[in-house]
Amino acid sequence: MIVEHLSLVDFRNYAVADVSLVGGPNVLVGRNGQGKTNLAEAIAYLATLGSHRVSTDAPMVRDGADAAIIRARLVHGERAVLLEVQLNRQGANKARVNGAAVKTGELPRYANVVLFAPEDLQIVRGDPSARRRFMDQLLVQRAPRFAGIISDYERVLKQRTALLKSAKARGIRGEQLSTLDVWDDKLVALGTELIDARLRLAADLTTPVASAYSAIAGADHRPQLDWALSVRGADPEDGADAVADGSTGTIAEQFRHALALRRAAELDRGLTLVGPHRDDLVLRVRGLPVKGYASHGESWSIALSLRLASAELLRAESRLGDPVLILDDVFAELDADRRSRLAGLTVAYEQAIVTAAVEEDVPAGLRAHVVRVDAGRIVPESDAGATDAGT
Repeated sequence: MIVEHLSLVDFRNYAVADVSLVGGPNVLVGRNGQGKTNLAEAIAYLATLGSHRVSTDAPMVRDGADAAIIRARLVHGERAVLLEVQLNRQGANKARVNGAAVKTGELPRYANVVLFAPEDLQIVRGDPSARRRFMDQLLVQRAPRFAGIISDYERVLKQRTALLKSAKARGIRGEQLSTLDVWDDKLVALGTELIDARLRLAADLTTPVASAYSAIAGADHRPQLDWALSVRGADPEDGADAVADGSTGTIAEQFRHALALRRAAELDRGLTLVGPHRDDLVLRVRGLPVKGYASHGESWSIALSLRLASAELLRAESRLGDPVLILDDVFAELDADRRSRLAGLTVAYEQAIVTAAVEEDVPAGLRAHVVRVDAGRIVPESDAGATDAGT
């Protein structure tokens, strides 16, 4: 897949922007804070329906505007498609494909993008929610129907937790709360589907993560991915990372058993303590958890490997061809050897977009097409040349 053209209206610091891109590598160059990452964020939004920097859409709408528009012309082989999404400060977002209105959740069917940014260090160093978010976004990219499953699970979780809080406030105990059983059924049905999909995804990522890590770091540190599941007794959100009780049976059976065991604790705390919203993806290198044990270089390598492995997985499965690989402000953080290794992997993609504050930080082989950004403005080549000549 190739992004041929990107147009923005009232997105972040752009009142209006139009950017033409080419197949192969593209470099977006500009000083920090000028809007390079905003362009990368806009492209990735079409594939993930979310930002890698914020958890809600409102911050992406330019100050003083009611809505932002992202419009992109994508090419899949001989076929072109025009995607558009309107991000509203209030109310539901709106989407169009080739001018026809569609549900926003349809957009990832047409857009295939993998973005790596410095914020991805939080995947390996942050709390469990960062790792869950990474995996769930990839699930949606592999199978867009999971956007609905995740949304439905979150809705049921919210309703069930509200019931628990209300029961706690009124002093109602479990045997007096028969309506909780109805929400348990819904939570188990949706949560089981999500847990099963996450387990399959972790297994599918294992080999490509190991390959990407070796390619970047130049060493085999045996990266591993394992889920610590609350339905099996673990509770990473409370600091219990290990699987605790050795439960057997299907995920659904384990889920129901765990809910029964935690019912009293849930009523005492007014919280839903079991389900995929409490799970954690445990990452290891050299047999040790990355969080707390890995060096800075190892943390960068594993975070980058997760994104590159995602790209390889999507490349192998997607009817859209290669995903667009976006590397946001990455090369400045890497030593010369890792820069060279990463550049070698990047050029293999149908299209890659790299952002950098300093053009020379990007290996020369990736600088075939350079777009310059200045204060929310795409600088025409003639202006860029005049600026370069005057410095």
